[in-house]
Amino acid sequence: MTNKIESILFDFDGTLLDTNELITQTFLTVLNRHYPGRFTREDVSHFIGPSLQDTFDAIDASKTEQLIEEYREWNFAHHDDYAAPFERVNDVLFALRERGIRMAIVSTKRSDMIEKGLRLLEARDVFEEVVGLDHVTHAKPHPEPLERAMQAIDATPETTLMVGDNYHDIEGGHNAGVRTAAVAWSLKGEAFLQTFHPTYMLQSMDDLLRIVDEVNR
Repeated sequence: MTNKIESILFDFDGTLLDTNELITQTFLTVLNRHYPGRFTREDVSHFIGPSLQDTFDAIDASKTEQLIEEYREWNFAHHDDYAAPFERVNDVLFALRERGIRMAIVSTKRSDMIEKGLRLLEARDVFEEVVGLDHVTHAKPHPEPLERAMQAIDATPETTLMVGDNYHDIEGGHNAGVRTAAVAWSLKGEAFLQTFHPTYMLQSMDDLLRIVDEVNR
């Protein structure tokens, strides 16, 4: 018999909030200041998911701190111009809360930026915990962020589901011993995410509600 799903951990960017264009424009703006014409939209699509530290270290470790500062400044200033919730996110989050599901955010963003995005969702109260990059020593796919979130909401791996749009989320879920759900609306693409063997593949947020209802029946 499958354990019930009592808790859900959500990645944020690209999962609940559509920040793909915001992130793309931020990278292109910052990188074109320093490396004009070197990076395309396709290039920067690969930077979505890993931490800024890892991304900029791979580009030019001598400029990492400067690039991170410029990235965060531009991203914060233009956040609300580009970011918006994915379809049905709010409705499903509130429906999950009505079913007694405990929820938390586990992201590789800093907590202040997550909170800024949560205001756009208008669903801040459904989340009992927000774990950002500034709360942990190791980012996903290390299990630390997921374990911290589960501890905060009194969840167990056996009854927890991790939902995300990138391989860091799926591998992080595997490493933490929880079930996983990948989102087909990921910029990475459904086929790519399937290679990491998520427990579920969500075609829409309503799929998540259906899965919870079926498992918890």
